[in-house]
Amino acid sequence: MTFQGILEAIADWAVPMLVIGIPVYGFLRGVKVYEIFVEGAKEGFQVAVTIMPFLVAILVAIGLVRDIGLLEWFNDVMAPLTMMVKLPPELLPMAIIRPLSGGGATGVMNSIFLEYGPDSYNGLLASVMMGSTETTFYVIAVYFGAANIRKTRHAVAAGLTADFAGLIAATLLTYVAFGHLLQQ
Repeated sequence: MTFQGILEAIADWAVPMLVIGIPVYGFLRGVKVYEIFVEGAKEGFQVAVTIMPFLVAILVAIGLVRDIGLLEWFNDVMAPLTMMVKLPPELLPMAIIRPLSGGGATGVMNSIFLEYGPDSYNGLLASVMMGSTETTFYVIAVYFGAANIRKTRHAVAAGLTADFAGLIAATLLTYVAFGHLLQQ
């Protein structure tokens, strides 16, 4: 068997082995696996109920910003600056939406794929941006809300700084690796 074949076998069997192996291991250790699973499911449901208002607030805010045309206006204003740093202005809405919503950013990325193609410079940069940034406000709203943490000032600043660094790194690395696609 080749090394590639071994990697494929591991990839094919990793998740099923974990799904089977963890409960079997717990059972062998004397853990009441089913009871613990049900208890965890109850806690998960309670967390979902707790974070629902935060999720609704984020979705309403995103819809409002999009519907009043604020993203398009900001995109038009920032286009000259973004082009200087090799960030196509078409990707600016994704850079803005990504800290708010992973689903919204995925939708923007999908529209970029449909318009420019996934193998275009814009498509590749959108993909790298998606992996290089985080849904900062979503994470803060959901996880900090679930943990009842109210003072998030420093977490927001740190998260947005990391998102900005990820955006710059994504743009720079994509330009270095795929900049030749801009000339096509």
